[in-house]
This record gives sequence, C-alpha cells and structure tokens, in this order.
Amino acid sequence: MLLAQGVTETVQQESTQEQQHAQSAGSGWHKRAMVALALGGFGIGTTEFVAMGLLPDIAGDLSISEPTAGYVISAYALGVVVGAPLIAALTARVPRKVLLVALMVAFTIGNAATVFAPSYGALVASRFIAGLPHGAYFGVAGLAAASLAPAGKRAKSIALVMLGLSVANVIGVPTAAWAGQHFGWRAAFGIVTVIGVVTVAALWRFVPQLHGFRVTNPATELGALRRSQVWFTLAIGTVGFGGMFAVYTYVATTLTDVSGLSASVVPLVLMIYGVGMVVGNLLGGWIADRALIPGLYAVLAALIVVLGVFVVAAHNPIAAIVVLFAIAVTGTALVPGLQTRLMDVAADAQTLAASLNHAALNIANAGGAWLGGLVIAAGLGYTAPAAVGALLAVAGLVVLAIATRGSRREVGAEPAERPSVGAAR
Repeated sequence: MLLAQGVTETVQQESTQEQQHAQSAGSGWHKRAMVALALGGFGIGTTEFVAMGLLPDIAGDLSISEPTAGYVISAYALGVVVGAPLIAALTARVPRKVLLVALMVAFTIGNAATVFAPSYGALVASRFIAGLPHGAYFGVAGLAAASLAPAGKRAKSIALVMLGLSVANVIGVPTAAWAGQHFGWRAAFGIVTVIGVVTVAALWRFVPQLHGFRVTNPATELGALRRSQVWFTLAIGTVGFGGMFAVYTYVATTLTDVSGLSASVVPLVLMIYGVGMVVGNLLGGWIADRALIPGLYAVLAALIVVLGVFVVAAHNPIAAIVVLFAIAVTGTALVPGLQTRLMDVAADAQTLAASLNHAALNIANAGGAWLGGLVIAAGLGYTAPAAVGALLAVAGLVVLAIATRGSRREVGAEPAERPSVGAAR
C-alpha cells in the first residue's frame, strides 16, 4: 500500500518537532499531554452514557414520559453527527491546540447549560450543544496524539486518547449516575462540567503547540468526502461497530430475564464490560501498530464469533459475563485501527476524516440499538440482538474486503507525487 506508506512517512516527518520537544522535556511531558487529551475523552464518555441510566429521574423531575426523556440522548447523538463534519471543515485554519481548548470549552458550556436547563426544550437544546464538539475533539485529539507519538506507535497513542472514553464506563458513568440518583440528575452533569473545566486547564498547560500540522482550508477538508476509501472505512465502523451496541443497549434486561442474574448485580457486570473496553482499546492500538489491515480482519472475525456465541452463552450467568467481556474487548479494539486507517487514506483532509469516525460510531450506536429493538419487538427474545450483531459484523467484514481490494487497484493508478498530510495550524 504505497499511498498508506507515503502518508505514514509524512505524518512521522511532520511530527519530528513535537517528538524532539518530548525527548528534550522527558517522557513525563509526553505522558502529561496524553493524560490531558484522554481526560477530555473521559468527560465526553461520562456525559454520553450517564444520561441512559438517569432517564427515569429526568422524566420524573420534568413531568414527562420516559420515552420523551429519551430524546435528550438522541439530541446528543445528533449533535455529534452534525458537529463532527461542520466543525472540522469550518475550523480548518484554527491552530490545533487552540481548537482543542475551544472544543472543550464548548463541551463544558453545553453541560453547564444542562445543569441549569429550566425546561425540557432547554434540556434538549443543551444536550445537542454538548454533543457538537464530541467528534471533532476526538478527531483532533487523535491526530495530536499521532503527531506526538514515537515512530511506529501512532495507533497506540490514539488508543491512549480513546482510553479516557473507555475508563469513563468503569469510573465516570457509575460515579456520576450514583450522584444523580442521590442528589438529583443535574448533579451528574455538574460533575461532567467540573471535568470539562479541569480538562481545559490541562490541555492549555500540557499539550504543546503542535507546529507539525500544516494549514488547510474548508475545501481541502471537505475533499475527504470525495475519497472512496474514507467512505469505506466509515462504513466499516458504522456497520461492524453496530453489532456491539445491538447487545449493549439491551444488556440489563438480557442479564436479568435470560441469564437469571439479580438486578443488583447488573451494575457490576457493566463495570466488567467497561474494563473490557479499556483492554480492547489498548489491544486494538497494539494490533494496529503491527498489522493494520490484517488486524482489522482479525478483530472483526473475533467479534463475529463472540456475538454468535453470546446467543447461547446468555442462558448461563457465568458464561454470559465472560462473553460480554469478550464482546467489549473485540468491539472496542476496532476503534484505534479504524481511526488510524482514516488517517492513512484521508491525505490532506485529516481533521474531517478523523472527526467523521466518531460520527459514524454514533450512527452505529443508534442503528445497532434500533435493529436490536426490532427483533425483540418481533418476539425473537433478548438473545436475538446478538445474532443481529453478528450479522452486522459480517457485513463490516465484507465492506473491509471490498475496501482493501479497491485500495490495491487505486495503488496501480496512483500518480508519482502523492499529497502530503496536513491539518490546520
């Protein structure tokens, strides 16, 4: 893959200044920068998932039905899908560090507005605003992490940024949910607001100026949408990742009604699931750095297997927990590889492509939940979403095969001078 090699070399060349800075300041400097970037992911992950567990509290406080309260989750997801391409294109000339800080400021304002929302309409609007920076933040943070990474460890650095999102499911979401249940649902988003403020300070203090990124413009960033390999990679995430959410959305009822576990045990199982996401993130980065495309094939194949096994394993409580952990590991392991793949095929449109990855994953979230709900409503039971998830992962594997075949054909027609990678400075 000559194009991927050329892009990789360019990224590594452009990040030389930042790597030299890291070496001169010591490994502690690099770790603090990674922690600052991951802390933003921790806050985003907490606010994204905590609302699901607080819907009854929100509905009761605002005197609305729980399905109506559910639109606050949809509003956040819509904000992610709309904000990712829009912000990435319109901020093409903004310095990357400034953009990271600005995105986290907007995220913090959106969550503060949630805390003080006086009505249901204001609450929906605040969740939409809080979702707008989500995709762009992860896109820019991932590119920043890759530019700061030592040679051959781009995916690992991206995984470290995404680690904040996974850790949120182990620590952030349970803590915020507990606060919301004991002190009112607004307290949960108050905690997220504090995390946002701390992140803004950490980004400003510990993340360097990222001088390795070159200036682009909105037209250049939107050029990503003309690249078939960008669309193929986004489709892999949209379809393949949806399988994990088809199961996760209905996991609480599956564990109680099918596996026979007590409702009091469910939060513990969800924490185990969160640990699986942490493991998957780190494993996915390790795999992608060593064999990106073969790694994606292997992870998708493993996801197909564990989702299929869960159809049977769900009937045994111990087996259900073990296989759910495996689903979390394999599903999350896709993300660093997909993010790295987008960086390789986006050429100059790095920011938009990286941001769109998280819009695609949110579509996967909504689509997987919707398809899982359809088969349950059809009377096929709570193990049916896992079967649907396995089929979605199969579809993702097919799209990957089509994409890699198309990529090989494009190499033969590729001009001698390849575009350089760049993002705004």
